[in-house]
Amino acid sequence: MIPEDRLTVAAVQSVPVRDIRTNVADAALAAREAADAGARLVLFPELSLTGYDLSDLDRPDAWFTPGDLRLEPVRDVAAASGATVVVGAPVEHGGARYIAALAVTGTQPDVVAAKTHLHGAEVGVVVPGRGPVVVEVAGWRVALAVCFDTAFPAHAASARDAGADVYAASVLYTEGEERTLDVRLAARAIDHRLYTVAANLGGHPLGRRSAGGSGVWSPDGASVATARSRDGETVLATLDPARVRASLPFAP
Repeated sequence: MIPEDRLTVAAVQSVPVRDIRTNVADAALAAREAADAGARLVLFPELSLTGYDLSDLDRPDAWFTPGDLRLEPVRDVAAASGATVVVGAPVEHGGARYIAALAVTGTQPDVVAAKTHLHGAEVGVVVPGRGPVVVEVAGWRVALAVCFDTAFPAHAASARDAGADVYAASVLYTEGEERTLDVRLAARAIDHRLYTVAANLGGHPLGRRSAGGSGVWSPDGASVATARSRDGETVLATLDPARVRASLPFAP
């Protein structure tokens, strides 16, 4: 079923620091500003609460759990605004460790969407998730993905089969990967008639310049909105159900 109402989304191109409490506070502030601008889905990048440095995952305090009290500032914003805030975190859940997108509403239990396709040194540090997780946001069904998941068409196909209208990816792409980010998100949109959203880490993740490029793509693959900076920036866009309907195959 195609959603009836429009949905405003925010892709937050955040620049985390090594201090987790600072990152949580910054996330709460950015989420509040996005919600005040009308966003009901606020998406952050991969490992936005810790930064992408796998060596830092040796710290006991690096790992989050669903319901983690440290996320109360984010939950408060979500509950007060009615927004769903998706942060990127290392997550311990069900006896396993994941790189995950963690969906927070403040009114329902936190939802863990674990990265399905691991990359490089992640193998051995965390285990893969089983596939895309779909959450409902203001009548829209949003599938959550993490970075390398976007390279696999089958991941987005599974999301569409599960009824998703939006494919929202928390990512890390660095300088030289600008075209890859754009093509992958556009292709996932076209192939599966989805809106796609990507929030990329800004600044200098992994010691390399960010590719920037956080944004939104329509079901026909067109860029709806994109970040102009490679540093901190929030990109807002409104998703229109009419564009979803227009992308569907013609049925006589």
